[in-house]
Parts: sequence; structure tokens; C-alpha cells
Amino acid sequence: MQDLEVFIMHGESHSDIVVSGILVATPSAELIKVVQESLVGSGLAVRGAAGEEEAATAMLAPLSLSAALLDVELGKTALEGLLAAMRTGGEGRRFPIVLVCDEDLLSWRDYLYQGVIDDLVPRTMQTCQWGVRLEVVQRSFRRLQECEQLRQRALMTDSGTDPVTGLCTREGFLSMLFRETDRVQRMKTSLSIMMFEIDAFAAWQQRLGTWACEGLLKQVVSRLQRLLRTYDGIGRMGRSAFALCLPGCATVDAAALAERMRAEVFSPPFLAGSSAIHLTARCGIAASHGRSPLVVLRDAGEALASAAPRDRFTPERCGSSPFSGQFVYIEAMR
Repeated sequence: MQDLEVFIMHGESHSDIVVSGILVATPSAELIKVVQESLVGSGLAVRGAAGEEEAATAMLAPLSLSAALLDVELGKTALEGLLAAMRTGGEGRRFPIVLVCDEDLLSWRDYLYQGVIDDLVPRTMQTCQWGVRLEVVQRSFRRLQECEQLRQRALMTDSGTDPVTGLCTREGFLSMLFRETDRVQRMKTSLSIMMFEIDAFAAWQQRLGTWACEGLLKQVVSRLQRLLRTYDGIGRMGRSAFALCLPGCATVDAAALAERMRAEVFSPPFLAGSSAIHLTARCGIAASHGRSPLVVLRDAGEALASAAPRDRFTPERCGSSPFSGQFVYIEAMR
């Protein structure tokens, strides 16, 4: 029961609220009451989306839902529309979907066999059974997600792509850097390399868990990619370390980008479940001048090390407002 949290949805005016929990999409106040009674020991309130539009808003929003309960009383057309929207949402399903049916469960079993939903629950199920059933569904869904992630990682590792962020691996980034260095030597253009690392990431991982921290990395990458040009390169060099290849950029331009990263990537809070946290980072910049990519990466790494704060922040200090969005950068002098 401790794993269950409840999503509160009451009309469009609340569609921007970021809350982790269970969505109950039903026109029946009685069903909401039953689920509420089953969770009374947790002290959490239960409310629902009364129609297809409210349910779709909640299910497609970037929320950390634990599960969605869809009542067949919404109507077959509405249910098929919601399930189709989940299939084409672009990010895949992030939570299990449970269909609440009448006694005739067989008429809905094809949805279960096709993997569109994760469980069928009779409306007449006893109140004391709801919490256990939902917890079992969540655990099964998480196991399936973990298996799929392992499969995807096995496929992506062979292709030189980082399975978490979708970026180049270290090997892929080096290949890109060698190509850009060859261009610099031929055309006498500028090329800067930036390395940055998120502070205290191991401590965050211990506090939030691997799954949540992978989500944080994806948010960092998503924000950063909005600042980059189509021909800029980015790779994941370690657990929380990244490198940027910036063709045509002098170090002064790379420093300006670092300032934008401080303001637009690390200053706004990040979402970890229903919590908003702040991350801090360090950065090192080095100019290529046509030198070996390995040497330039070494210089950028040394600059990154020079930018390290004297006091490694604990998660509590990282998340506190005085250190929000801090981004220290040092330029390698060559």
C-alpha cells in the first residue's frame, strides 16, 4: 500500500498540477468511493476524471502516474480513443492501465492479450482487494519495463548509442571528434570542446534511485539539445559526464553557451516523480587548434577538474535554493 499514490484531477483548470498517483477515469461516484475506501489506510484522497477529455489530458501529461483505472462505463468509443492515444503518445506507456468491467470480462480480454491494458478488474471486487490488486499490477508492469530496457540496451550498445539518453557513447563521440578535427586542419576553422559533469550524482542516485536519476539525465539532455545547433555533437562520457563538440566556435562562444546552460538548463528545477529538485554542474572548455582529439579532451577534462567546487555538495545542499542552477566553467589555457 505504501507504493500507491493518488492523482487528483478535477477539470481543465487543474491540468497543470504535477502530482504522482492513480487516475480513476469513471462517471461513477460509487467506483471512486470504493477505491477511496481501499486506500483509506494510506491517508490519501481519491478523485477521478469524469470523461474522456479529462482522462486523456491526465494520461498524456508529463506526470508520474502510478496507474490508470478506466471504467468501461465511459463507453467503448471513449476507451478505444484513450488507448489509441496512449499508443501514439510518442513516449510509450509509463504506467499500467487497468480496465474496470462488469461481470462479462471475456468481452474485453482481447485488450489484455494484445498488451494494450495490463489487467481486467471486476467492478464487484471486494474493497479490501483493490489495494493488493493494484500493487501487483504495478510490480508486474515495472518488471516488464525493466526487461524491455535491458533488451533495448543490448541492441543500442552494439550501435554506439547510450541506452539511457540516446546520445553517442564515448567511442561514438571520439569518432565524431576525429572527423571534425580533420575538417579544422583542412579548413583552418575554430572548434571547441566542452565537458560538463553533474555534481553529487552518485548521492542523488542513492537518494532517488537509478530509475529517477535516469529520468533526470534525460531532462538535462532534452533541455541542452534545445540550445544546440543541428551540427553540434554531444556524447555521454560517464555516469554523469557529457562532452560537446562545437564546430565553428571559439572558446569565447563556448563560454557564452555555458552561461546559457546555467540559465536555461540548470537554473529551472527538475522533476523527479512529484518532487522538484535543483542540480548543479561544472564545465571545462578547450580549443582544438587542430590538435589530436585525445589531447583536447584531456585539456577539457583538466579544465573540468579545475572547476570542481572545494566542497562537494550533499543532496540536501544541492537541492536548496542557494545553490540552484550553479554552473562553474573553466577554460583550458593553450
